[in-house]
Amino acid sequence: MLLDALNILVFGKKNEFNRVLPLGDYFIDRWEKAKLLGFGEGTSVYDNVVIIGDVKVGKNCWIGPNVILDGSGGLEIGNNCSISAGVQIYSHDSVKWAISGGKEDYEYAKTKIGNNVYIGPNVIIQKGVKVGDQVIIGANSFVNCDIPSNSKAYGSPVKIKGMA
Repeated sequence: MLLDALNILVFGKKNEFNRVLPLGDYFIDRWEKAKLLGFGEGTSVYDNVVIIGDVKVGKNCWIGPNVILDGSGGLEIGNNCSISAGVQIYSHDSVKWAISGGKEDYEYAKTKIGNNVYIGPNVIIQKGVKVGDQVIIGANSFVNCDIPSNSKAYGSPVKIKGMA
């Protein structure tokens, strides 16, 4: 009986919106979840997004599925940002801890994403990076340096390519 109810739910959404989602996304409203997390008005966040620590997100942002938002060192995302599927944004790393055999501490640095930023699928943003306003970051990029406002950036490691 439960399986029948789930099939009706899943295939109802498939027929209505032509999409199939992880199970939690059928029960959790993305906009309500964002509101409960204190994110800005009009922001949505998929249920399977991993959110760690102090994460602040502005208004009218879309945070896609399978995203990691690491705010353990502080993470701010501005208004009108599109964070595509599979993006990972970090504010800490455990490199020194690992290579020291656990003797060194984790390292933390605040990461900041400006307003009106598009981050393509599967982008990784390293701890401490600052991304300006009106920036486009291409898919599969590794962002290990600051990106100034009004720029396009892509590649691994990322290269900045002038005006957006």
